[in-house]
Amino acid sequence: MKFIILGCGASMGVPRTDGFFGNCNPNDKRNYRTRCSALIQTKKENVLIDTSPDLRSQLLKHKIDKISKVFYSHMHGDQTHGINDLRAFFIKEKKQINVFADQQTSKFLKKSFSYCFKGFSKEYPATLKLNPLKKKFTISDTKINLEIKPIKVKHGNVNSICYIIDKKIAYISDVSDIYIKDYKYFYNLKYFIVDCLWYDYHPSHFNLEKSLYFIEKFKPKKAILTNLSHILDYKELRKKLPKNIVPAYDGLTIEL
Repeated sequence: MKFIILGCGASMGVPRTDGFFGNCNPNDKRNYRTRCSALIQTKKENVLIDTSPDLRSQLLKHKIDKISKVFYSHMHGDQTHGINDLRAFFIKEKKQINVFADQQTSKFLKKSFSYCFKGFSKEYPATLKLNPLKKKFTISDTKINLEIKPIKVKHGNVNSICYIIDKKIAYISDVSDIYIKDYKYFYNLKYFIVDCLWYDYHPSHFNLEKSLYFIEKFKPKKAILTNLSHILDYKELRKKLPKNIVPAYDGLTIEL
């Protein structure tokens, strides 16, 4: 069983579409960042978190030929605009893919991508089935089940969902604050994968200072910084971090 960070880049990726690398060294392949998506892979299921605009290339790179279900963190374009690339898996499996999202994100998805859920002809039927988030889910492997618990966090003017997998991994790509009532879920984690946009303050994201603050508070065994902008060069950022904290890179894989 694996947890794969398919993409770890901020909303415009690195380099940007215009080729701008910012502070990032283009000779370091870890600085080539697609937009944030992640995959939980077991022997029975491939469970996707978010459909980045770069989803097609991400799945091809990792030879993913099946998607069992999709969990969304929130409504923003860098998490949703790759949704149409799920159509290939509908065509292959000949059944709708279950998609899970909170009420706010569900409303956005139904409005912006209605054809995915309603279809518009016999040739283009509905490919996805939208479902509400529950307090917890299970995904299966051959011998055990993994629990996935959604936790609502603040992301600027909207909420985002953090997914905690088997009480061991928290994946929280977009966050500006964690509600105190939910702190209890973040202690004793093996991995804390957390938003770290850049060095300066941002109203909708953790910067490095705030990421380090929460890592120190929750004390996971290991922390991984994701949603990295062009401001953060991999090697330069790594020099500033303790040994148990590393920047993400596309394709970083954790064995569950």
